[in-house]
Amino acid sequence: MKELVGSCKCCNKNIYCLDGFFNGIHTEKNEILCFECYENLLLEKENPQS
Repeated sequence: MKELVGSCKCCNKNIYCLDGFFNGIHTEKNEILCFECYENLLLEKENPQS
C-alpha cells in the first residue's frame, strides 16, 4: 500500500508511506525530508565550505 504523507521541505518531492514504512526523514522541527536531501544536509554539516 502506498500513501502520500507530505512533501520534502527542500525539494518538494512527494514522500510516501510504503506498506507501513515511512519513506523519508522526520526532523526534530517536525519537517519532512527525502533521503537524498537529508544526506546532502549531513554532508554539508560534516564538510562546511568557508
